[in-house]
Amino acid sequence: MRWLSIVILACASFPAPALEVTICYNYGCAVQAKIEVDLDDLTRLEQLFENIANAAVERGSIQLAIGFINRVAGKQTPIRNDRGENYNDDGVDGRMDCIDHSHTTTAYLKLIEARSLLLFHHVLEPVHRAPLWLNDHWSARIEENETGEQYAVDSWFFDNGEPAAMIPIHDWLKGAEPNG
Repeated sequence: MRWLSIVILACASFPAPALEVTICYNYGCAVQAKIEVDLDDLTRLEQLFENIANAAVERGSIQLAIGFINRVAGKQTPIRNDRGENYNDDGVDGRMDCIDHSHTTTAYLKLIEARSLLLFHHVLEPVHRAPLWLNDHWSARIEENETGEQYAVDSWFFDNGEPAAMIPIHDWLKGAEPNG
């Protein structure tokens, strides 16, 4: 029994390893990078999902969580330079188009899902829309478990670290944008 106590104490002194997430940037996933989400960041992430009463509240937490993880990633990669949409990036290293955002946000959502933080939704593969040739766009996507309602989780519209847009998929597919 004494050796078990020693093993438990020895294990308790080693911090939990950081989780790795693969993100991409510089348009069209030209650059891929692994970021680490450490124990402190995981704790903060989990706090965003405490006391979730319903699906609508959970969607709000998802929006905040995407912004939070993007800030974590921005400390480790040049995506901190990314500005909303594609018009404000001026060719900077770390710029992200909608393909980069859809891939990266989906990776964040899968991390959140793997941590069992989603009670009312599950993560789907990214979604593509092209209602007009000039409005070609990609986004991450979730589905509400009870209703089957799907939502675009779209961080492309905002500067790095801002909460993601949450738009019902039927509106998003028609070209809907936040505040529009």
